[in-house]
Amino acid sequence: MTENRHDVSFDLVPRAHRPAKPRTFGLTEVRGPYYSTYGTRHLADVLDVAGQWVDGIKWAGGSFALLPREQVRAFSDLAHEHGAYVSSGGWIETVLRYGPDAVDAYLKEAKEVGFDVIEISTGFITVPASGLLRLVEKVTRAGLKAKPELGVQFGSGGDSTEAELAAEGKKDVGDLIARAEAALDAGADIIMIESEGITENVGADWNTGAAASIINGVGLENVMFEAADPPVFEWYVKNYGNEVNLFVDHGQVLQLEGLRQNIWGNKSTWGRVINPA
Repeated sequence: MTENRHDVSFDLVPRAHRPAKPRTFGLTEVRGPYYSTYGTRHLADVLDVAGQWVDGIKWAGGSFALLPREQVRAFSDLAHEHGAYVSSGGWIETVLRYGPDAVDAYLKEAKEVGFDVIEISTGFITVPASGLLRLVEKVTRAGLKAKPELGVQFGSGGDSTEAELAAEGKKDVGDLIARAEAALDAGADIIMIESEGITENVGADWNTGAAASIINGVGLENVMFEAADPPVFEWYVKNYGNEVNLFVDHGQVLQLEGLRQNIWGNKSTWGRVINPA
């Protein structure tokens, strides 16, 4: 435990150590408009209240393609004012269907509207390892950070049912680790790990062994887990500490940060999250 160094009230209570922004570990990335439709005024409220705990904002489902360009740019500007990066989400899966020129145009416009990170998702498409590495290199050459999204479940990243995903079967976690390591060597900034097949759409039996293998094989600091469900992000913090990188819904920032800093928790975590400075 260490004395809190952030701008907070009631700092008489010590907190588990959390570095100030910009952070390189213990990142909290939040979902932009998609399941919840909101604009810059709502985002401004979220960042005014919890901006010091938000490291990045991720668009989902290509929702930015339904907004005017100036509105997308306004989101980016607001995020940057609060020291948060902007990630594209996995829409490149759609763009790839229209060829390399479309990808180049996508990256050009992404930079123009203020995106910092391009997520390279392959949940719905089959991309060989060599193709993934070429995409990583293309994104970095465009002056953007590459964030491949990898998973153990084909068909992940959308709203497929548990039965539909079960019919597809699971991928080998060893292949995921090998792709992640190669992508990092090629210049990827971090690897996003899909929740489907690990903690989502798996019934009551979470695939915790896959999460452990990924962390041990790739490194905790090199991966970010989708965890937009309180029992899930509590499990990650409880088992891997408050330096684990997590993606959550924008409405869950304070709940997650309270757990990270050990000021609150549930039965199995209350008072037990420790990180000395």
